[in-house]
Amino acid sequence: MSISPGRPASALLLENIHPLAVDVLGRAGVSVQQRPGALSESELVEALPGVKLLGIRSTTHVTEAVLDAAPDLEAIGAFCIGTNQIDLEAAAARGVAVFNAPFSNTRSVVELVIAEVIALTRQLTVFDSALHAGVWQKSAAGSHEVRGRTLGIIGYGNIGSQLSVVAEALGMRVVFYDTAEKLAMGNAVRLSSMEEVLAVADVVTLHVDGRAGNGGLFGADQFAAMKPGAIFLNLSRGFVVDHGALRDHLVSGHLAGAAVDVFANEPRRNGDPFDSRLRGLPNTILTPHVGGSTEEAQEDIGRFVAGKLRDYAAHGSTSLAVNLPQVITDAGHGTRLGHLHQNVPGVLATVNSVLAHHGVNIVGQSLTTRGQLGYVVTDIASAVEPAVLAELGSMPETVRLRVLS
Repeated sequence: MSISPGRPASALLLENIHPLAVDVLGRAGVSVQQRPGALSESELVEALPGVKLLGIRSTTHVTEAVLDAAPDLEAIGAFCIGTNQIDLEAAAARGVAVFNAPFSNTRSVVELVIAEVIALTRQLTVFDSALHAGVWQKSAAGSHEVRGRTLGIIGYGNIGSQLSVVAEALGMRVVFYDTAEKLAMGNAVRLSSMEEVLAVADVVTLHVDGRAGNGGLFGADQFAAMKPGAIFLNLSRGFVVDHGALRDHLVSGHLAGAAVDVFANEPRRNGDPFDSRLRGLPNTILTPHVGGSTEEAQEDIGRFVAGKLRDYAAHGSTSLAVNLPQVITDAGHGTRLGHLHQNVPGVLATVNSVLAHHGVNIVGQSLTTRGQLGYVVTDIASAVEPAVLAELGSMPETVRLRVLS
């Protein structure tokens, strides 16, 4: 259990998060530090004492060891879609809220997929390399229109479903597979297995999430099941694909091309060396995890996630938190208590009994639960006495108690 007093928040933002995030937090009175690259576990442990809000992208990993060394930390903002780089359960157990941006860069990823599908289908990388090497090589052999070809989408979430719509507008036939029940957009056809998609798709693109079960999802067997001459794209997670198997099928000519934006081991900072078994292959596009890296997307992400961190720090709102019960709050009245607790019967009654015993008048109160956790936000009319905090904090069910003015 920990008690977080109501004092001005400090934030640490890593990995070149958009300046708008600094502006959003700064206008809310948050003191912001910035560092351009990702931090290792040991570097993060050294950097976090006194930090209440942490902003990262996809490269920095927040482990249980990091969380153990950061008792002041109250919230983490993942300025990206994925949160698999954060130990969500460990964060929740310590009362650390986690927020992400599940929608802000969807369009940017979709547009890059479309651009790469067209470039690979038309062999633009081959023609470009030849001309840069001083060789004129004009031919239609092996180049195709995307119209009429079949796009197979593995993972039909926010990105996959929007990609489906845009691809269909270009005249592509769309089939998809997802382990969850998903509503097909437009004329897209849901197939019952990934193998069915691989058997019919001219282009296969992965848009799965970062859960551990997706590790090694796509390997030699899956590449062998793809149509001869098909194209493969991965803009989801690096660890889901066996790059050695992908290389083999590109070198053998079984696959006509590939585009890869994510890698199992990515450099921490710009300018660091990069190596991959996919380097130097023909009709292969390699990009440095820039699927969502447009100025428009990063601006939207900066505004959105920084706003979530600001609202949690200022008045305890957990709207769209990925690991805590969601309570949507306004600016509050008087003093606000945010009480995160184990979800067992009688906690709310005990909280209110403590307040009543000390003569505290409740102005407003909201409670939600999620799994093993409950979160109650209570507004009181006056300043809270230390004895009240001590008694609430000593409740065996208390995970974290925050004081918000």
